[in-house]
Amino acid sequence: MEHGDSIRDDIFSKAVRAGKRTYFFDVKSTRGNDLYLTITESKKQFKNGEPSYEKHKLFLYKEDFEKFQDGLHEAIDKIKDIRSGNNPFIDPADESETSSDSDIQVNSEMEGDSSQVFTDVSFDDLEKEI
Repeated sequence: MEHGDSIRDDIFSKAVRAGKRTYFFDVKSTRGNDLYLTITESKKQFKNGEPSYEKHKLFLYKEDFEKFQDGLHEAIDKIKDIRSGNNPFIDPADESETSSDSDIQVNSEMEGDSSQVFTDVSFDDLEKEI
C-alpha cells in the first residue's frame, strides 16, 4: 500500500460480535508511518422501525499501548477477583442488598455461600450522561 497525504492505511481489522454489540479493532497507519489502534463499539438500534447503528470510537496511540494494556488487564483481573469472592473492598453485609436507584444489583445467589457473588449490570445505563 502506498501512503497518500490524506489517506490512513488500514493495516489490520478484527470484528468481535458480542450480543447486540460488535467491537472493531483496527490497526491503521499515520502519514508518518506510525501505527495506532482504533476500537469501535457499534450497537444496533431501531428508530421508527428502521435499524440504525450507534457508534463510539476510541483512538489509542503507540505511546499509550502499554499503559492501556496494563489498565485493562488490572480491571479484568479485579473483576475476576471480585467474582471469586476474594475482594476485601466489598462489605459482606452489602452482598444481599439491591440498589433501588439503578439496574445494578449485587447479591449472593447461594444461601450460606458468600464466595459466589453475581452482578447484574445494565450496560445501557453506562451510556447515559449524568
